[in-house]
Amino acid sequence: MKDEPAATNLLTKLDSAFIRKEPFGLVLIIAPWNYPVNLTLMPLVGALAAGNCVVLKPSEVSKGTEKVLSELLPQYLDQSCFAVVLGGPQETGQLLEHKFDYIFFTGSPRVGKIVMAAAAKHLTPITLELGGKNPCYVDDNCDPQTVANRVAWFRYFNTGQTCVAPDYVLCSPEMQERLLPALQSAITRFYGDDPKSSPNLGRIISHKHFQRLQGLLRCGRVAIGGQSDESERYIAPTVLVDVQAAEPVMQEEIFGPILPLLTVRSLDEAIDFINQREKPLALYAFSNSSQATAGWAGTTASSPSTPSPTSAPACCPTRAWRRSMTSATRPTVPGTSS
Repeated sequence: MKDEPAATNLLTKLDSAFIRKEPFGLVLIIAPWNYPVNLTLMPLVGALAAGNCVVLKPSEVSKGTEKVLSELLPQYLDQSCFAVVLGGPQETGQLLEHKFDYIFFTGSPRVGKIVMAAAAKHLTPITLELGGKNPCYVDDNCDPQTVANRVAWFRYFNTGQTCVAPDYVLCSPEMQERLLPALQSAITRFYGDDPKSSPNLGRIISHKHFQRLQGLLRCGRVAIGGQSDESERYIAPTVLVDVQAAEPVMQEEIFGPILPLLTVRSLDEAIDFINQREKPLALYAFSNSSQATAGWAGTTASSPSTPSPTSAPACCPTRAWRRSMTSATRPTVPGTSS
């Protein structure tokens, strides 16, 4: 927060120039349900450390965490600089009617549009951390088991309820045949022969999301998994094949333990497929070919954006886009991995 020296020009040569960082003032933080502790406390810490006061709105979907945060935070933080507001969409809508000095929202693009429209009425600066369908391209020269281990780990981690998880795989028909048994092997390795009894596989956050995901299981053909139990909100780690691009599973962010495989004939076809759709949040490319690495320069990642680091998962380096700030830019981070 300390002042930083700034360069002077011919007109300001005799002046003292510096940059001073000041708090925005009152910040509204609307947190998501999929990582309800981490994605609530991280922006809260940053806002308070920068000298702001905060109105914190935890997600009503993650009911247990919402209750714990509302009870514990007042015990440890100065209540004169923050407040926790509980409730659902109605209460959030009422909050958005008020003027804030900054809004930080993490969630879906659908709700992000509502938040952005409310912020625009007061010209409130805003950060939107939104989701997206994240493609994963697999070249024929990759080791299928290495790819399967990394993709399965991140696709099914937190039951697939992660915004930067790989959302679908693009590969050749030949690689798909090699990848399917490798994915089955990885799922068994991670979750055992009966994933339902595994302590390492979570459940879907709510019945509403469970019903939505059950509908997506009807897309294409189930090659691995597909089992579900509504009483436990359990959906097995699932792989779909013979998926058509127009089916519902390819029209929305999956946010669950379902992985569609789509076949393409070449790298160029994979790039065209991605370019014809909304820009994703992250792109995963597995290849041992420098030519394939260079080929990704032709994707939508080359569109104008503001450079900035992105949060890359541990499974492999990524090329990623970030929707952020009022311009909803998606900065790029190049990289491929086998």
